[in-house]
Amino acid sequence: MPMRMRRTRGARLPYGTLVAAATAALLATLVTPAGAQPEPAAPAARESRESRPVHSYADAIRESVWVDTGLDGDGDGRADRVAVDIVRPRETAAAGRKIPVIMDASPYYACCGRGNEGQKKTYDADGNPVQFPLFYDNFFVPRGYAFVAVDLAGTNRSDGCDDVGGRSDVQSAKAVVDWLNGRARGYTTRTGDSRARATTWSTGNVGMIGKSWDGTIANGVAATGVEGLKTIVPIGAISSWYDYFHSQGAPLYNANPSWLSEYVNSPEAQARCGAVQDRITAGTPYSGDRTTAWTERDHVRNAGKVKASVFVVHGQQDLNVRAGQFGQWWDALAAHGVERKIWLSQTGHVDPFDFRRADWVRTLHRWFDHYLLGYDNGIDREPVADIERAPDRWTTDRQWPPRATATTTLRPAPGTAAGPGVLGRAPAAPGSTATFTDDPGLGELDWAARIDAATPEKAGFVTRRLSRDLRISGSSKVTVTATPTTATAHLTAVLVDLGPDTIRDYGAPGEGITTRTDRSCWGASTPGDSACFKETEARTADVGYTVVSRGWADLGTWADPGKERPLTPGRAYTMTLDLAATDHVVPAGHRLALIVGGTDKDLLDPPSTTPTLTLDLTRTWAKLPLVGGAGAFGRATSGPYPAVPPATALVPSSIAAAPPVAVTGPRLPGFGAAR
Repeated sequence: MPMRMRRTRGARLPYGTLVAAATAALLATLVTPAGAQPEPAAPAARESRESRPVHSYADAIRESVWVDTGLDGDGDGRADRVAVDIVRPRETAAAGRKIPVIMDASPYYACCGRGNEGQKKTYDADGNPVQFPLFYDNFFVPRGYAFVAVDLAGTNRSDGCDDVGGRSDVQSAKAVVDWLNGRARGYTTRTGDSRARATTWSTGNVGMIGKSWDGTIANGVAATGVEGLKTIVPIGAISSWYDYFHSQGAPLYNANPSWLSEYVNSPEAQARCGAVQDRITAGTPYSGDRTTAWTERDHVRNAGKVKASVFVVHGQQDLNVRAGQFGQWWDALAAHGVERKIWLSQTGHVDPFDFRRADWVRTLHRWFDHYLLGYDNGIDREPVADIERAPDRWTTDRQWPPRATATTTLRPAPGTAAGPGVLGRAPAAPGSTATFTDDPGLGELDWAARIDAATPEKAGFVTRRLSRDLRISGSSKVTVTATPTTATAHLTAVLVDLGPDTIRDYGAPGEGITTRTDRSCWGASTPGDSACFKETEARTADVGYTVVSRGWADLGTWADPGKERPLTPGRAYTMTLDLAATDHVVPAGHRLALIVGGTDKDLLDPPSTTPTLTLDLTRTWAKLPLVGGAGAFGRATSGPYPAVPPATALVPSSIAAAPPVAVTGPRLPGFGAAR
């Protein structure tokens, strides 16, 4: 643990430190675009327990190293080397002082870019790195960190083939952690024998960060238990690739990952990696059967190996990397006692730098200072969860889900008039049923908009208007007993908050944010790598209902979650659908709805037939994680309720007018593809 100096009130910093700090600040100012806002100063009260920008970013060492992964993914007879671009302070190197590393391993540095502005790596005429995407280098290098940007195998300047979350993907980054700790070989060129060593400047303490595919790699490397990885910050990340392409056997989108390999591979890799893509296709069948290839890409099963702390960030309306990904990962980490923290936003697939910028940079700074530098800044003793309740309005919880959360069983029953059924604690009368016919042209937003009408494509059940707020916190499950008329059938279950609200417009371009033209600056800049990024603001929509959580399944996996079987028409089948984790407060005056349907348009591929399904309501129920449990539900569904605005509460929202941009096909990088 680094030594920390205590400073008494009025004490002065050494002259050299002041000069270095002033120089770094001057460099940042000289290259800050006109009109951009500079990085906010850190509070003086925390000056003695946080890293400070005392090193020159302009004079930092910028270099490239190729690390041997020990694999030969492209079958050329030699071990693959992955390209590692590094920027680190020159002052610490000159003093012989070792520093920690922040790493972002990505397949997107050349093909697609990173961040809201699609930044790519750039190089000078000699191949030396010039621009490192995002703000991590600009902000943290002056504060005494190294930043390392790794090209996954097959991408940009690396050897090998990208295998979409498989062994090569994970080993691409794990090998770099090993190299930083002296356990793997690095070279100064892609093909030469001149060795590069990191142990002369690296402490071996590594923090991995990244959004989407990048964060997925962080999850995967942590799940190997590699020594030296102290923390990971997965943002909108995948924890199981099977669950990215399927949901309990039901195919989501283009349910085979091989095309992603083709997309991110470099032109050279595209020419040599056809056999790898064929193996991916063969190993990940569209049927949804679980195979060894899917098992290899499942990090949840190895949560017990994780030694790093984990800071999860996810959009609750992320329809690309859906919220079930963070929920199952969080629960598995909790079961193994992994130290963790979580931010849940109302956005879709969006980086926190673009929905809560100042708080994000400040929090991430303290997080890395604590876990990589060993500073006792108290972040490990603060509330575990930050939840966005309304656009730009956040609350915190000491633990997540809250301690008072208890699983509560709610049961559907027929209504007393034409329209939806009833959702409550009482079981349905014997013989009660509900019937719907799959309509692939409709989805969850259509169902919610028609909740009070008896339409044929869904079965809907609603509570009475709530007299008190009711909070759902965690992962729900819906068990259905359904009798199909055909040999194949897909199911969708959704929880819906019925009532007017203003939310982030996750279905619009930006998925809940609008990008402005003005910029703010977060760190130091050079002419080739600016620390100034376009500002954003919440993009909102006034809605009549909000989908809270979703789950999908192929009824053919009722007996075995790993294999689809043909159904026997006329036979009843019971299975449980896993709904995505959420944290949502249904306000007093609103109603909570459970809707069961077939194909969820633009989110779930339809079955090969068009089944009609009859639900046995006596053997159908939902288990919800309610804060306060059954007692809270009882209190919320009794007594007088507040008035709500009239008919506008059930007018279809603007989001319902078209499918979310993030999920309209084909799913290309930029909106989908785990970017």
